[in-house]
Amino acid sequence: MIPAPATDLPHPASRAGKKLAASLIHQLRDWRASEGERWIFVAKAMLAAFSALWLAFRLGLDSPNTAMTTTFILALPSSGMVLEKAFYRLLGTLVGCTSALLIVAIFPQQPVALFLALALWIGLCTAGAAMHRNQQSYSFVLAGYTACMIAVPAIDHPTTVFTLAVTRVTEVGLGVICAAVVHDVLFPRHQSRQVMRTVQARYDSFIAFCQQTLEHSLSPAQIELHHLRFAADIAALESGRAAAFFEAAHARAHTRQLHAFNNAFMSALTTCYTLHRLLRRLRAHPPSPVLALIEPLHATVAAALREDLSGARMEHVRATLARQAAQAQAQAALLKPERAQRIAFDTALELLDRFVRDIGAFAALYHGLTQQRQMQVSDPVAYSPRTPTGIVLASGVRAAGALLAGATLWYWLAWPYAAGAIIMTAIFCALASSSPRPVAMIRQVMAGFLLAWPLSFLCEYLLVVRASGYPMLVLAALPVFALGSYLTTDPKRAGVGLGLTMFAAQVIAPLNQMQYDGAAFLSNTLAMPVGVALAWAIFAVLLPEHTMGQKDHIAAALWREALAICKGALFRRKHRFDHRVRDLLSQLNAAAGPAPGAPARAVVRQGLTLLELGHSVIEMRQLIAASEAGPVRNALALCVDQLAAYFRAPNRASSAAVQYAVLQAGPPIREALAEATPARQVRLRTALTDLHSIYTSLLDQMPQVPGDTNHAA
Repeated sequence: MIPAPATDLPHPASRAGKKLAASLIHQLRDWRASEGERWIFVAKAMLAAFSALWLAFRLGLDSPNTAMTTTFILALPSSGMVLEKAFYRLLGTLVGCTSALLIVAIFPQQPVALFLALALWIGLCTAGAAMHRNQQSYSFVLAGYTACMIAVPAIDHPTTVFTLAVTRVTEVGLGVICAAVVHDVLFPRHQSRQVMRTVQARYDSFIAFCQQTLEHSLSPAQIELHHLRFAADIAALESGRAAAFFEAAHARAHTRQLHAFNNAFMSALTTCYTLHRLLRRLRAHPPSPVLALIEPLHATVAAALREDLSGARMEHVRATLARQAAQAQAQAALLKPERAQRIAFDTALELLDRFVRDIGAFAALYHGLTQQRQMQVSDPVAYSPRTPTGIVLASGVRAAGALLAGATLWYWLAWPYAAGAIIMTAIFCALASSSPRPVAMIRQVMAGFLLAWPLSFLCEYLLVVRASGYPMLVLAALPVFALGSYLTTDPKRAGVGLGLTMFAAQVIAPLNQMQYDGAAFLSNTLAMPVGVALAWAIFAVLLPEHTMGQKDHIAAALWREALAICKGALFRRKHRFDHRVRDLLSQLNAAAGPAPGAPARAVVRQGLTLLELGHSVIEMRQLIAASEAGPVRNALALCVDQLAAYFRAPNRASSAAVQYAVLQAGPPIREALAEATPARQVRLRTALTDLHSIYTSLLDQMPQVPGDTNHAA
């Protein structure tokens, strides 16, 4: 009897087919998450661009390529970023067109006066763009060079300026609508999700950094670089939050929680640095006898950072730390260390307790964001970028000078196509003013222009001229635009891609009444790179050291911010000071690049020291405001005054004056501790901690006197 075949076992060919299908699905998912995202972006950019071009043809607009160019400028990775930039582009265009109408109306057929007024306007707008450094700055940029684009062609025909302005607004508005619809509807990448991924990465990296700091596995240089990058992360999170605000799913409560998350992060980061600097000083030669009492507490906190920092876990850590601190204080009493070491020990305990509180607040806000819980947070201070005044003024002067230089060359050369070069100069002087490396940025765009030049000529005179109907026109022009959009997805070549698409959109995209003139084509296409080259020359020659993130300007601005906290209102002063310093360090990080040199790290080190001193000043001023007239208030007020003098003129004499005032402030505060209420005792101990931090910070800033061991306030 022949046995029946086993039908329940899969056939070898079937198993191989399933493995092949699973492998293909896995590869497709990997491709979709990496290269696929880039090609989806290119496809959406092409759909938006050619939809805008088709609608511009159907509406009979004079310059359909303006609508197409707008879609390329608005082609950004997420829908929130597209909507944000679209809003500010439309706003800037409206303001720029209005200003052009006013300038031409005031100076009709007066080229010299008109160019002077345009230079003043563009200088003001570029300075505003440099001051804000976010998508709001893009509105200033647009307001500046849009006025130039409307007013310059109307110099000889002022009656056409209104038509030019209305046409410009219509074409830009059409491009804005097409870009917003396509990027928000088809395979949208929501900025709010990207923000949450940024929050997750920030939390993980900061907790790991704190753990490594407490375990002494990072060198001082590595810690400085981490602080520099964290400053850039703070600015990036705020930028992402601002873009997510334009998405429909974004809630106002989420914005408040993100602001609070940023503020909690900055507070914990500053406390972590102050604690690290104190521990490093205690480990210096000769080693501190109380260091062995402090190390177990740090090990406890470092071990806690390896686990989930839930609310219950943080309560347990605080309770454990309180028991260990009490035991350490009892052992320190038996050791009877000298006065300086005892004060350093008390300061270390206070800073460690403050650090755990800050980490707990930071972790609570993080869990509230990731678990989408509505948390009651006080109205936090929003992150507000600010550029040093010298860089802002230099940006405005440079843009105005570039326009006047272009106008002078136009008059001298009498070249009919020089208007296009002037407009390009104005555009890129304004755009590059907000860049930390403007010359490199312009150089990349110039490379895109030079690459697009032969490609556009071949596409225009070999393919587009033979295209019959709109579908064939799309097929003829698609390769060049797709190449440019694909290059923009690579951060290292984004400027090349932007230059290629902008150039091609201006010369390939046909008008309603096309005229194929080789000589005019060459003249128009020559004017564009000439204008970009003039912008490059302006940045290379005129105030080249006054660019975004230049270390000398950042260093001077840090001292000014430290001086400002010694006076003025105290309301939200700490958060504003944190924002200013971190924003300045973010600018420095952008200009320094991936490998900051020793001079940049020196500015970071100085900025962190000033941040530490600034927090101490704010806390002392708060205690002064809450104290009655007497020795404590007078001593702290003298410290603040001497610190203000030090911030105004940092030298050895002013530093010594601060140190003397700090030493004199210690005794009256300790005398007041005995009779103070429990709440006031907490404030007075915090003041002693701040005084000790100030004293040791200043000692670290100058060579120590041989034999001087009285390093405690």
